[in-house]
Amino acid sequence: MNILVLNAGSSSLKYKLFADEKEIAGGSIETIGECIAYPSHEAALNAVCKQLNLSHIDAVGHRVVHGGVAFFKPTEMDDAALQALKDISFLAPLHNPANIMGIELARQLLPHSRHVAVFDTAFHHTLPEPAYTYALDRELMNTLQIRRYGFHGISHEYVSREACKILNSLPEETNLISLHLGNGASACAIQEGRSIDISMGMTPLEGLVMGTRSGDLDPAIALLLAKHLGGIDAVDAFLNKKSGLKGLCGDNDLRTIEARARKNDPSAQLALDIMVHRLLKYIGSYYALLPNLKAMIFTGGIGENSQWVRGAVLSRLRHLGIEFDSAQNGLSYERDLRLTTPKSPVAVFAIRTNEELLIAQSVAQVLVKSL
Repeated sequence: MNILVLNAGSSSLKYKLFADEKEIAGGSIETIGECIAYPSHEAALNAVCKQLNLSHIDAVGHRVVHGGVAFFKPTEMDDAALQALKDISFLAPLHNPANIMGIELARQLLPHSRHVAVFDTAFHHTLPEPAYTYALDRELMNTLQIRRYGFHGISHEYVSREACKILNSLPEETNLISLHLGNGASACAIQEGRSIDISMGMTPLEGLVMGTRSGDLDPAIALLLAKHLGGIDAVDAFLNKKSGLKGLCGDNDLRTIEARARKNDPSAQLALDIMVHRLLKYIGSYYALLPNLKAMIFTGGIGENSQWVRGAVLSRLRHLGIEFDSAQNGLSYERDLRLTTPKSPVAVFAIRTNEELLIAQSVAQVLVKSL
């Protein structure tokens, strides 16, 4: 079974080709529309098809950021489903239109393949009502579809499955905390294989301190900013693109910030301390939600690669029974790394996520069910 996985962004196209769930090719095209080689997404996708020599593709799996309430499982994209997806684009105006464009182009260029959308919000469809409901007027929330949706679900689901394999434990018997830390970041409480809370909310802006996003803040701050900056659009751009680590110290690349902190740069060190403080608050709250916690997972670009962040967090959790192994934390690894001693009652792992593989597996399940 040959499955092509596509992730279409506003100016990028990421792709991986799987044969029977084994990755055989992949790549990324950036600055689409800004260069002669790739003046459009259509030109980029044509180049991918030519490069991969796609003579037979059973299906194309499309990563879609927001599924709203309607889309909570892998869904084959026909005309009706596409229209329903367009109808909720207002929930993710920065992401869904690009995702939809990728689906439409792929359907045109690969008309004999089946096209299945896999949603980044779907894993969080299991959130209980107290977790997804904001303390606002119920009628207005229903009208505007305001609720906590959560994101990074594909990544959280993948690494939670991998952790269960390492633990030799069934997902339905395992409680986990998953930390997806990158330029975008989220913490997820997973009880018996189901997401029961997630730090990101209706949009990816809520929650942890991120590369350019503020994360949690007093809502009244947005009102003050609107007066100061001159309008809602300016506030939106400020909170999403000029805040977080970038707002605190002028950089959003954690490698640069860590290097500055090692040279005793106070603004860089403060930015790191604020990020870790927020992380610890979410970990502590999820400890309270999850009895018999078995493991915690670090993933994403920062979670997988930053020894400093992992060490800064875990060294401050000893009072919760975590026995951090600093020597293990310093090792290189390919797929997963245990960061705690064998005696630690809660195991902690760094696990490299593979969202494309989970998408391919999800698409394969859709195909098998339809046989």
